Formats: sequence, structure tokens, C-alpha cells
Amino acid sequence: MSKLQEIRADYDKQTITVYQAYGKNIALPAIQHNRFQSPFSFKRMTWIKPSYLWLMGRSNWGTKSNQDYILAIKIKRDCWEKALGLGILTHPDKLIYQSGLMWQRAFDAATVHIQWDPERSIRGAKLEMRSIQVGISRHLIEEYNEDWIVEISDYTPLTKKINRLRKLGKHAEAKRLLPKERVYVVNVGLQKRIGVR
Repeated sequence: MSKLQEIRADYDKQTITVYQAYGKNIALPAIQHNRFQSPFSFKRMTWIKPSYLWLMGRSNWGTKSNQDYILAIKIKRDCWEKALGLGILTHPDKLIYQSGLMWQRAFDAATVHIQWDPERSIRGAKLEMRSIQVGISRHLIEEYNEDWIVEISDYTPLTKKINRLRKLGKHAEAKRLLPKERVYVVNVGLQKRIGVR
């Protein structure tokens, strides 16, 4: 039986793939150089998501303004787990924090924010299970860019192909093209810290 909140991702022994959506002024240099370049902002939090369909819901399949390029970013698994270990939830979950004050102090000092949002179906419906998104603060963004990233791939053509099939009602065919995400298991300590359940 699936948990309500669990990490599902496309990963291998060394890397995990996360997704971001940008306009071409940020996306094209990132694809070319395998790193983010200006005008990407190193002064604000950037959110990475291992759920492809969640990002499709957010970007409306890459059709929203400045979200028309879908990037698949492979990062090192040890860096991903470092981020989770630094993470503080964006709300005072009573199962994790003893008080709202304790959460607020931890949140204010956090370099990584963690949020659980409803997963999406290929048809766009919100599902009961939730997917994780991880906010990397300005204190860690340069490290994320220089040390964590292994490869940046352009998933825009794939996204357009899947979306065309969806619009034609060929959902089974579209599903076969989705990234192969499966449960990403973390240790019990991390599960408790970030709210896997």
C-alpha cells in the first residue's frame, strides 16, 4: 500500500532526476553549459521537484509564460539526501515539531525548505498522495549549481509529445513515455524529519 507522503523519482545508483521549468533565457544557457547561468537568480530560493507530473500540473505542460522549457536535472544522490537532512517543512506539522514556536525558529534558520503537495494524474487531477518539492535557499544555490548537478537535459520535446497524446485522448500511450518514477527510500531518521508517511 502506498504511503500518503513518499518520495517517488527517476533515479539510479548515483543520481536522482529533479525537474524545473524556465523560459528560454534561462533554460537554453543551462542546457548548453550544463550549469545555470545569469539571468538565473542566485539570490533567491529555487525549487526542485522529483515528480514530473507535479511539474506538469504547475507549468500546464510547459505552456505557462516563462515555464515553456522543461529541464530534467540529474543531481548526486548524496547531495539530494544532504538537502533533505537540512530541510524544514513549510508548515508546523504537529507530528514532527513539538510546538509552533520550535518550528518557526527552525524554519527561520533553514537553508532548505520542504513542501508536500498533491500529486497529479496524467489527466491533471489532484491525487490523494503527495509529492515532495525541495527549496534550495540562496545560501546553497551556488553549491547546488557547481557541485550537485551532473547533467541538465531538455525534456521540452518529450513534454510536447506527451501532451499531444493526452489531448488526443491517448492516455495509455502517453503514460508509456513518462519518466519511470519509483519509490525512493530514505532512512528512518530522514523519514521522520521530512514527514514521509
